[in-house]
Amino acid sequence: MRKKIVAGNWKMNKNLEEGQALASEVKHMAEDELSGDVQLIMCTPFIHLSTLKGLLKGSAIGLGAQNCSEHESGAYTGETSVDMLKSVGVEYVILGHSERREYFNESNELLAKKLDTTLKSQLTPIFCCGEPLEIREKEEQNKYVQQQIEESLFHLSAEEVSKVVIAYEPIWAIGTGKTASAEQAQEMHAVIRKQLEGKYGKEVADSISILYGGSVKPANAKEIFAGEDVDGGLIGGASLKSRDFIDIAKSF
Repeated sequence: MRKKIVAGNWKMNKNLEEGQALASEVKHMAEDELSGDVQLIMCTPFIHLSTLKGLLKGSAIGLGAQNCSEHESGAYTGETSVDMLKSVGVEYVILGHSERREYFNESNELLAKKLDTTLKSQLTPIFCCGEPLEIREKEEQNKYVQQQIEESLFHLSAEEVSKVVIAYEPIWAIGTGKTASAEQAQEMHAVIRKQLEGKYGKEVADSISILYGGSVKPANAKEIFAGEDVDGGLIGGASLKSRDFIDIAKSF
C-alpha cells in the first residue's frame, strides 16, 4: 500500500503567532477526527519550523520546508541548508514548486542537485512537476512533465527514487479560471507512474506516492483522491484553514 499524504503548503503566509494558532488547531482536529492512515504534513515558511516542531511534538504530523539550498554550507547569503532544516526537526522539503520555477528560474538541472542534497541528508523531497497553460493547449503536457522527471530524477538509483514523493501541479488550472477534472488528474498521474515503471520497474513505481496539486478543496477532494494513481494532495490555499485542511484529509 502506498502512503496516503495530505501536505499543506502555506506559501508566504502567516506570521509567527498566526502560524502557531493554525498548527495548534490542525493538531487537535487531527487527533480528534483522523484515524492515522493519512500522513499529514505542514510545509511552512522557514520562520515557523523551529517553533512548530515543539508545538507538534507527540503528534503524527510531519514538518516540511518549502525549499532548500543545493549547497551544504558556505557563503550563500539568504539560503538555508538541509543540515539547518534537519537540525530543527524538518522531515520533508518541497522542491521545484511551480512558483519557484517561474519566479526564481529553478531549472530541472538545479532541482537534480537539490534532490541529491536532500536525499543525502535523509530528508524526504516532495518533487513538483507540471505544465503551464500553453503546453496543455498544445496537448504536449505528457512530454513536458516527462522531461521534468527525466532531467531531475532519472540519475537517481531505484533505492533513492523510492524515497521521493512526487506532486503533479497542473499550473494551467491554478488561478486561471480553468478547472482540471478528476479524470485529467488521474490521467497525468498514470503517465508519471508508467514513466517511473519504464525506468525503475513496476515494484518501485507502485511504491511512490504521487500527490495532486491543482486547487484541491473539501468539495472536490474525494473525487480527485478516488483516482487509482492519486495518493493525496499538495494543498495550497485550503491548508491555511484548519477545517478545510482536515476535511480534505478525511476525504479518503
